[in-house]
Amino acid sequence: MKTLSKEKYLALREGAEVLAADGHGDKVLKLNDGRIMKLFRRKRLFSSALIYPYGKRFFDNVKHLTKLGIQTVSKAAVYRVPTISRVAVVYQPLPGDSLDDLINNQQFQEKHIQQFAAFLAKLHKLGIYFRSIHLGNVILTPENKLGLIDVSDMKIYRKTLPAGLCARNLQHFCRYPAHVAALFPNAQSKLFLDSYINALNIKEKKKTHYRSALEKQLKRNNLVGN
Repeated sequence: MKTLSKEKYLALREGAEVLAADGHGDKVLKLNDGRIMKLFRRKRLFSSALIYPYGKRFFDNVKHLTKLGIQTVSKAAVYRVPTISRVAVVYQPLPGDSLDDLINNQQFQEKHIQQFAAFLAKLHKLGIYFRSIHLGNVILTPENKLGLIDVSDMKIYRKTLPAGLCARNLQHFCRYPAHVAALFPNAQSKLFLDSYINALNIKEKKKTHYRSALEKQLKRNNLVGN
């Protein structure tokens, strides 16, 4: 991991647009050349981030996703910035609009339910457990394909995720009422479940097992498989 001096960091962020910040400082910047700089800080004195910084995880996950054929940000580079106690990742953003943007603009349709469910199944079949999965982190590209952003919180297994882990992954986007309303209109989950199960492309006996696990999870969120 390269180190950015104070002078080089300040030159890089000069004139940048702050896209996100908190009480600890800048979090996401849009640089003058259109690239994005995402800044990661270690939140606790003793944590796994001391050994494996979140910025490095982001960088590594971008490489893994690209290798697996999942669209994500590109041309990523990771740096230590000692003067602000941060790790920075600089990258080209993934072109397109998030599915959350489509919801806010009242453009989210049935086809997007099917597309997202099939995409989630593809991730799970590839062994990708994206803990931060929600519709704000899923981009619909100009080529009408889905891709991922904000990918630091992810684990990639060597085989298809077990049904229980797939079901648990649903919890993350079920925390967002607007996303639930869009994906499960009138609390109906059949279209989502059918699209997800069909995209898994597994044997009938396994389909029943996976559907049952997902239905149980959705019922915990007051959704039913009907």
